[in-house]
Amino acid sequence: MVFDTLIARMGRATKDLRLDTLLAYASKLPDPPADLQAAADREAHRVSECQTPVFLWLGRDPAGRVVMHADVPRESPTVRGYVALLRSKIDGATPADVAAVPDDLLDRLGLAEALGMTRTQGLTAILGRIKRLVATGG
Repeated sequence: MVFDTLIARMGRATKDLRLDTLLAYASKLPDPPADLQAAADREAHRVSECQTPVFLWLGRDPAGRVVMHADVPRESPTVRGYVALLRSKIDGATPADVAAVPDDLLDRLGLAEALGMTRTQGLTAILGRIKRLVATGG
């Protein structure tokens, strides 16, 4: 699975280090292409279950690998970090790799205990949306 190494590394880390790692990912999320940011159907790409405005665009490249773009406000570093972490492993993965990502990824990364229930539900919804979009072709 594409997250195995990260799960193992986070499992050995302290709670503070896990959160610091998540926050470090926030700066690694690239802005989506301008045409996606300005698209008339932008709102259709919002993850409504998340309080933070998170927008996801998923597709496939000519080789069938996943292409992922996301837009998350910089003022929400925890959510932005999680989306960046997901993108770091999902962008370029096969659809089968994405389908194999465990639904309880936050628990396996040791992050669920560090985040509140509302935030955990929103972040879990983000992964669920990604998996559904990849399964249906984007």
